[in-house]
Amino acid sequence: MNKILAEVEKLMLEALKTNLPNVSMGDLEKDGAIFYMNGQNGTAFDWFVNDRLSNFFMFYNDKENLGAVKGMLYKDGALDVYTYGSRGHDKPVETQYRIEADEKEILNLAVLLTNRADHKLWDEDIRKPDTDGEPESKEIEDFLSSKDIHEPMRQRKMMYGKSVIVSKKVFEGNWKIGFGSRLEPTRESDSGWFFCVGDEDDEYINNPKNLDLTLVASILKFDPALNEFITAPYGTDIIRVAPDKFEVDGPGKQMLIETRE
Repeated sequence: MNKILAEVEKLMLEALKTNLPNVSMGDLEKDGAIFYMNGQNGTAFDWFVNDRLSNFFMFYNDKENLGAVKGMLYKDGALDVYTYGSRGHDKPVETQYRIEADEKEILNLAVLLTNRADHKLWDEDIRKPDTDGEPESKEIEDFLSSKDIHEPMRQRKMMYGKSVIVSKKVFEGNWKIGFGSRLEPTRESDSGWFFCVGDEDDEYINNPKNLDLTLVASILKFDPALNEFITAPYGTDIIRVAPDKFEVDGPGKQMLIETRE
């Protein structure tokens, strides 16, 4: 068994014993097996977008099959372990550890997991894939070459916690966003985006009382059609051209202004 996976196993079991002392191995799926949860997006996605490997999980062995222990191993060796009591229904207790491995060693493990487990995108016992030894240089090269594919997703994720300015007419008047403009921000926490219905006059927009501050994640949930342009470069203006479609503004284009149903 790979030495890093062995340490992850040891520390997850330690957290289980400390935080859930009444939970036995028999209470867990496959007597406490640790599953590598790469089935949703694969190892490379989590490595390049989330700076870690895919989640490690131990599950309760009952009908609900909820998580009992979750481990998140980051590139720098940090291991965050979350334990869930009451058969997975309690809020998690977090315990922080550090793996005795450098980023190169963890990268090698990511490459091995990609080539030994991701071909089926399975969620399986970490003891099953052959992750001993080191990957070949070509395997590492192929893995690293996928960084550019994941970069747009990483940039989008980094945007989620940043702020946007929105006309109050959008939230309070039941109108759809019709216009968006992204300017270069002066603060790291600001995305640079401003959104409005599109028919507000200058007097309305220039009054701070008519503007709200929210997060990128919130505005994307409110209007998923914005996803396509949320990482657009500074200086971009977009307009709604259909009920669920925006385009970059330009000569002759007609903005659609409508209410939400």
